[in-house]
Amino acid sequence: MCWQCDHPDKTTDDYLDVLRRTIEDHRWAVQFVECDKRPFAYTVGLHERGLPELLVTGMPAQTAANLLNVIGQGMVDDGMVLRPAEHIDCGGRFLLEVVEVEHPDVHLTFAIRLGGPDVHAYQLVWADDRGRWPWDRGWGHDRRRQPVLGVRGSRKR
Repeated sequence: MCWQCDHPDKTTDDYLDVLRRTIEDHRWAVQFVECDKRPFAYTVGLHERGLPELLVTGMPAQTAANLLNVIGQGMVDDGMVLRPAEHIDCGGRFLLEVVEVEHPDVHLTFAIRLGGPDVHAYQLVWADDRGRWPWDRGWGHDRRRQPVLGVRGSRKR
């Protein structure tokens, strides 16, 4: 269930206050957007630290939150710097490619509301169980879809 559904008497500004408190307590928040075929999640609050927000599509809420928190923690605590086209092996569980989100203002509603129009974001695109990417022929992961919300960068060799 969504926060607004659970709190029909509250406003968007009330929810922004919840996000602010979460960011104050945990350094950033993860916002999940429910959708049967194309769910996505993104961070809110990394921009305030001079970092890009992170986004992932096509994952269940808890899996997405765990992944975003692991990578966010690496950026905040360990100084991990992400670059478009970079591949990240997430402990053998996920192979990721970093893609710059083309229009953060369309997808990261609450990050933009709190961080302003200069928020930029990276999508963590994940390979399927066979190591194929959504842009590869034969990519598949059951019925899930993984929209890619930017243009892939060039891989430096």
